[in-house]
Amino acid sequence: MKVHHGLDEFSTLNCAVATTGTFDGVHQGHQKILEQVVAKAKSVGGESVLLTFEPHPRLVLQPDTDLELLSSMEEKIQLLEATGIDHLIIHPFTKEFSRTPSLDFVREILVNTIGVKFFVIGYDHHFGRNREGSFEHLKEFSPIYGFEVEEISALDIDQVNVSSTKIRKALKAGEVELAHEYLGHPYSLEGVVIEGRKLGRELGFPTANVNTAFQHKLYPADGVYAGWAVVKGQRFKAMANLGARPTIGSLERKLEVHLFEVEANLYGQHLTFEVHHKLRDVMEFGTLDALKAQIEKDGQLARERLAQ
Repeated sequence: MKVHHGLDEFSTLNCAVATTGTFDGVHQGHQKILEQVVAKAKSVGGESVLLTFEPHPRLVLQPDTDLELLSSMEEKIQLLEATGIDHLIIHPFTKEFSRTPSLDFVREILVNTIGVKFFVIGYDHHFGRNREGSFEHLKEFSPIYGFEVEEISALDIDQVNVSSTKIRKALKAGEVELAHEYLGHPYSLEGVVIEGRKLGRELGFPTANVNTAFQHKLYPADGVYAGWAVVKGQRFKAMANLGARPTIGSLERKLEVHLFEVEANLYGQHLTFEVHHKLRDVMEFGTLDALKAQIEKDGQLARERLAQ
């Protein structure tokens, strides 16, 4: 997959099969659209293209919104790699760009810049100034500008039975396995390992304190989770505490990951934690010994869940 940072970096194709949207989380509904784009491109001997935007349009148009996203752009790129899309265009979204009329969007961007010959649109998707562009607009413009348009039907979308809203609701309830089902892949949190208080080491469970710098990332409900840690392409069984640490008097919401059977110094390393199972809620213990005993139980349960 070739990544183009802006339409200015993109060279017009002879036969582009394209779609557009934010594709936050790249969930199964998005995957269904992209599967159709990729399949169509192969059938007509063209190249598949996804046009997406950075930052998320709502962050530009509604700057006071408390928007929580399922994926950073870096995470989105990794997820899109697996779909088989040939080209990803990440175009800067600005207030000026948001005022692009739907006709200009189709003529100047889709046709003249990208080279669209086939355009696939998700059910009830809108684009252009004030979201005025629609499937009906595309059907009107397509014979004029020489491209075909296909809409993913409402029935197809309903069969997938997934939406970003459902995924966010599941994650906020700690139902990470349900979110996994909706997404078609495990939900993940990532960042750089920084130094902490090293209390986990004293308790026999050294942890990597992960600085998740993407401020709009949605966090699952606070709790202790089992999952997989990915460092330098290697995967390790792990468990994590997400949230406060009331036993030591810390109310700061943090992600601390313990990698089973790994003792390497991870400071400065990029770490991704794939969240697979919630083990329990965050709890306060009367003593550090009681906390240590519970962590040992958590570790055993995490290994059992991951072995399944």
